[in-house]
Amino acid sequence: MARMHARRKGKSGSKHPWITGKPDWVAYDINEIEELIVKLAKDGNTPSMIGLILRDQYGIPSVKDITGKKLGYFLKKNNLYGDIPEDLHNLIKKAVNLRKHLEQHRKDIHNRRSLQLIESKIRRLVKYYKRSGRLPEDWIYEPEKAKLLI
Repeated sequence: MARMHARRKGKSGSKHPWITGKPDWVAYDINEIEELIVKLAKDGNTPSMIGLILRDQYGIPSVKDITGKKLGYFLKKNNLYGDIPEDLHNLIKKAVNLRKHLEQHRKDIHNRRSLQLIESKIRRLVKYYKRSGRLPEDWIYEPEKAKLLI
């Protein structure tokens, strides 16, 4: 598959193992994993950080393979899901930092172009999340309000 903003093809991302199901060496059951997820979310970790912590510190390779449900299911069940999805939040934070850079360096045309590309990704993601019901229909990305959001 080709890259979004470049005229070249790229290598695909990482692959999950073929084997699904609970590995024999995992010592946690579904209830313990859910308690760990809730505890880590209440500590202020993002969903991707929770997955990394579970993998690196607790030896849980994949929440979905062990429990049959994704990590987001447990967050939504316990009302710990954020108002803005994590990938959209990261893009907005990147755009805010780039705008701050462009205020000081007005002639940086390369980063001005990258800001345009980032904001087009944000608009596409917002459109998708509105369609899927993850964001309210009246939610709008505005760069001035984004500084307050982040």
